Amino acid sequence: MQTTDHLLMVRPVRFAFNEETAANNAFQQRTEGDEALRIQQQAVEEFDHYVNLLRSAGVNVDVLQDTPEPFTPDSIFPNNCFSTHCDTIEQTGETVRTLVIYPMYAQNRRLERDKLRTLLDTMKFDRVVDLTSWEKEGKYLEGTGSLILDREHHIAYACLSPRTSSEVVREWAEALGYDYFLFDSTDEQGTPVYHTNVVMNVGTRFAFVCMESIADAHQRETLRSLLEEHDKIVVDLTFEQMNRFAGNMLEVRNDLNEKILVMSTTALDSLTPEQENLILQDGMRIVPVDIPVIEKAGGGSARCMIAEIY
Repeated sequence: MQTTDHLLMVRPVRFAFNEETAANNAFQQRTEGDEALRIQQQAVEEFDHYVNLLRSAGVNVDVLQDTPEPFTPDSIFPNNCFSTHCDTIEQTGETVRTLVIYPMYAQNRRLERDKLRTLLDTMKFDRVVDLTSWEKEGKYLEGTGSLILDREHHIAYACLSPRTSSEVVREWAEALGYDYFLFDSTDEQGTPVYHTNVVMNVGTRFAFVCMESIADAHQRETLRSLLEEHDKIVVDLTFEQMNRFAGNMLEVRNDLNEKILVMSTTALDSLTPEQENLILQDGMRIVPVDIPVIEKAGGGSARCMIAEIY
């Protein structure tokens, strides 16, 4: 199943500009001095409003409260630390629930995993795929930030960057039984985009992709062909839309099995009327969330704040 109605979000306690991740996240904007306290307060307000919107739409949201120590300024983005999977083995009909733990680029982001493990250990998984040993080799894969999953067709898409290593993708795919496609994506200055979920999103019907961020024509056309081969309508995003987090959206379901597309108001405001109408005509409900402080200081948006539970 491509989407879920069960989400996990982490309420921040010391949200701030992260010096350790800023080196390769061009979306972050520095905050200093007395502004830090205000940033934290506003981030909590934005977070609480986001959770309330999702719950009002009928989506099941578990909230984990972060702790002041150890200092984890990016804990609000839990989807990079782990992913969950629920697949049926065709030969036996058996359902297997899998937890994957990911290697993280920044030292202080690795501390987030320790906080999450206590909660994850209470969930009943049939197996755990732990990829964290790759950190010793300086190779990383940051969850569903690095990997865009077509769960129905078992194919993953990933743009290579300091946070997304081809070797780790290969091991992940072998463990999960996925095919995968790797490509290169850069911003307008030619800098590799740090996470694939800034570049693209895949849902049940649509794939929103900033194709112009993929300079290699063969990679670009192969990506489009693969998406269309797997029954996705490809919606092209511009650099401007990518910079406004239009690629960072996520399709979820509510308790009535209705399709909901979550994105920030920044992203929604960047869509053309034609793009918005495509979404609405498919019967999806758009839930926009206003998170400008989180986007500015954290360099991530609505999709980054959600960890899906399968």
